[in-house]
Parts: sequence; structure tokens; C-alpha cells
Amino acid sequence: MRIPKHIAVIPDGNRRWAENTGLKKHQGYTHGLDPGLLFLKLCQRYGVKELTYYGFTTDNCKRPKVQVNAFSEACVQAVKIIENEGVSLLVVGNTESELFPKELLPYTTRTNQDTDFIRVNMLVNYGWEWDLGHMHTSSNNRKNIYSQIKSHDISRIDLVVRLGGRNRLSGLLPIQSVYADFFSSNIMWPDFKEENFVSALNWYNSQDVTLGG
Repeated sequence: MRIPKHIAVIPDGNRRWAENTGLKKHQGYTHGLDPGLLFLKLCQRYGVKELTYYGFTTDNCKRPKVQVNAFSEACVQAVKIIENEGVSLLVVGNTESELFPKELLPYTTRTNQDTDFIRVNMLVNYGWEWDLGHMHTSSNNRKNIYSQIKSHDISRIDLVVRLGGRNRLSGLLPIQSVYADFFSSNIMWPDFKEENFVSALNWYNSQDVTLGG
């Protein structure tokens, strides 16, 4: 099987899952922690070299404060869990905003450079405008473009997996996702299981890879 080197996951459906199970919307986010750890372990098992979680965006912060606090805290908890799983960890987002969790500032420089470890990126208070803010589009050199974006330490994405049934990137790393294959599942993120991961890999394996050629 052809395994993607870099998978980005959009863990959507937490609020809808919460409402469907009789909870309030903001209570769904903590139920996404176990699936997040499972996703990482599956990437490690199948030989994925890099994993990016789409934590929350600057646009998400327009939601009610109780939800903002809930998904922000869930991201903090997720990072604390993930850092103990043999990873090279990096948190990317607008640290100058008061909405960036201060507990995550130490992770904005990549931890553990051991090349045997899977590279894990967490996008927190991320916005594509923020990421591309200092780009000079006149440059046609890919290396120069990468060096200008704030997410320059994140590599090109091979596969985007979105849970929750939506079919949009929602601003996810526009430079890195330019040639990514996009797999969407109706499964809500808190219900994510290994079989959903395998389905995404099987689908990816059936796609052609031309990178525009």
C-alpha cells in the first residue's frame, strides 16, 4: 500500500456530536482527545512521517466564549498528551493574539529533532492570512515561497482527512495543501475509529499522483 508521508486531519463534528448525544455544544471537544491520540498512534503504526492537526482557527474564535474556551483548553490538553508519545512536536499559530493559549508558547519551537520520531504539528489560533502575511508573490522559487510563510517548518501535505461530513479545507495551510488529496468522512470526530483511518488510506492508495505533471 502507498502510504502518505504527511497527513493533515480536520477533526470536525464535535459540536454536532455533542448535541446528538444530549450534551451542550462546547462539551464535545474533550471527547475528541482520545480519537486524536488514536489517530497519532495509527500514523506511527502505518509509517506516516508527519501529521498535522487542525486545532482551531482565528475564525473559530468568533464563536461563543464558552466554546472558544473549550476548544482552546482541548488543544492544550492534546499537546500535553501528544508530547509524551515519541514525537517531534510543533505548535503553529498567531502567538501575538490574546486567544493563543500561553501554555503552548514553549511548543512554538519544534521539540525533539530526532529524525526517528514522527513530526507532529498542531495549528492553534491559525489563520491563512496570518500565515501568508509577509509573502512576496512575485517569487516563483518554491524554496523562497516556503521560507516566507510562518508555517515554513511544515512540509507539503499528501492527504487531508476531514471528519464530520464537510467538504472544504477551511483555510488549512494553503501552500502545503496545494496538491493534497482530500478525503471526507461523515463520521463525527469523537466517533473516529481505526476502520475510518484504514478507509482513508485505501482511498488514497487508489488515487494517482501527478503533482500537476
